Amino acid sequence: MNSPAHQKTAPPRVLTVAGSDSGGGAGIQADLKTMLALGTHGMSVVAAVTAQNSLGVQGFWELPAEAVTAQYRSVADDIGVQAVKTGMLASAGLVETVAGLLAGTAAPVVVDPVGVSKHGDSLLAAEALDSVRSKLLPAATVVTPNLDEVAQLTGVRVAGEADMAEAAEAVLGYGPQWALIKGGHLAGDAVDLLTDGTESHWLRAPRHDNRHTHGTGCTLASAVAAYLARGLSVPAAVTAAKEYVTGAIAAGFPLGAGLGPVDHGWRLRHGE
Repeated sequence: MNSPAHQKTAPPRVLTVAGSDSGGGAGIQADLKTMLALGTHGMSVVAAVTAQNSLGVQGFWELPAEAVTAQYRSVADDIGVQAVKTGMLASAGLVETVAGLLAGTAAPVVVDPVGVSKHGDSLLAAEALDSVRSKLLPAATVVTPNLDEVAQLTGVRVAGEADMAEAAEAVLGYGPQWALIKGGHLAGDAVDLLTDGTESHWLRAPRHDNRHTHGTGCTLASAVAAYLARGLSVPAAVTAAKEYVTGAIAAGFPLGAGLGPVDHGWRLRHGE
């Protein structure tokens, strides 16, 4: 039996509140893989179950609000959390339930405002948008919309890098502390803008010739949450997360007949 002096301490704990991806490339499965790869202990609140593979989302079923609340309270009240990441919250009721839970949690919150899957499948009811804007975004330490989600939330359409500051300002208008506008859908280098309205950080990475990018949004948001749980500042956490995701995209692999996933374990396989 180990003496107290030899007992291990727990790694930083990160909780994801999101949908399950049966194909393993995105959603809670991607979140937990990312959290493990970055030295944290991942925990989960399943908010929806999807039938999903490399070709798209064949269906999804959201869990009742009481099931989401019970999972969250079970983890937060006993184990505790150093950061929370939210992903697919399909309905206004779930958005409002989760926002209420976050309001009572003293930890950084990363909100990935999932609206549309990589394959173009809608994952957010239209009537939930107001709840995302008014309840979820104000609870966010960092919100991480892609350009489609920026348009969905704010009406601002980003045609080029010059439009990203306007997009960030519109997102910040809903109350998050920081906005990370992801420019991955633009041509050229993969450029993102992180800003709190006062300081701005442009993050650039070479674009890899790789179509296997399923799960990039979930992975990036989870990586930010993991680094925040480890004590990094928001700019440092986002910079480190961008580096991790860039490597995961470069190592993405084919799976099934459609879009394969990024490789969450690329550093393990590359000996880094």
